Amino acid sequence: MTQNKVSFITGSAKRLGAHTAKYLHEREFNVVIHCQHSRLEGETLCKELNSIREKSAVLVQGDLSDTTTIERVAHQAIDSFGRLDVLVNNASSFYPTPIGSITLDDWQSLVGSNMQGPLFLSQHCHAALAEHQGTIINMVDIHAAKPLKNHTLYCMAKAALVTMTQSLALELAPDIRVNGVAPGAILWPEHDISAQDKTNILQDIPIQRLGQMDDIAQTIHFLTEARYITGQIIAVDGGRSISSHAKA
Repeated sequence: MTQNKVSFITGSAKRLGAHTAKYLHEREFNVVIHCQHSRLEGETLCKELNSIREKSAVLVQGDLSDTTTIERVAHQAIDSFGRLDVLVNNASSFYPTPIGSITLDDWQSLVGSNMQGPLFLSQHCHAALAEHQGTIINMVDIHAAKPLKNHTLYCMAKAALVTMTQSLALELAPDIRVNGVAPGAILWPEHDISAQDKTNILQDIPIQRLGQMDDIAQTIHFLTEARYITGQIIAVDGGRSISSHAKA
């Protein structure tokens, strides 16, 4: 069994998840990288991290909106290094679902990835996490509290994830701490967004700029070490969630 702490970060083959994996790896964590479709990016990231520190990163693949694969993915993650200290539920589908267009496939994708997956992963991983007084960190969203127009399913799922975070913090204490991080505007969405929409978003942010991926990774790392914090949702959003100008 490794003596390094181990973090399992879902949806970590690219973008914010990959940056967080690198950030924790630099701080002597071994990392379990997870992907659904982005296997090439995940393998490349594993190779990069293992070239820095041998046998310090592994990749697991699976669709976390599919309940039949969640248990397998969880056990692969735990078995990779023989211990688990941190579960970061980062994997998330995000796209609009205007009323009248919502399908069961949308439900499975958005609720499956943003709420169902984190719940069942937490269930499958909690015994391993408890062995090392571990922590669960759920990636929420400021729109869980201030819903985004035309994104009802996504906002519902993230709101449920907030409640799950608080409920599990009570249920899993004192062995496991459970917290959430609610990012604001850190990276522009991968789908198209107009220049005007970008301007409008920036005008809603008191700090008047996008956040950096380091802002999120630093907060996650802080929560891995903050031994007296549980059941909390930390908004990392430049003040957007408290701005009187912020629009849904």
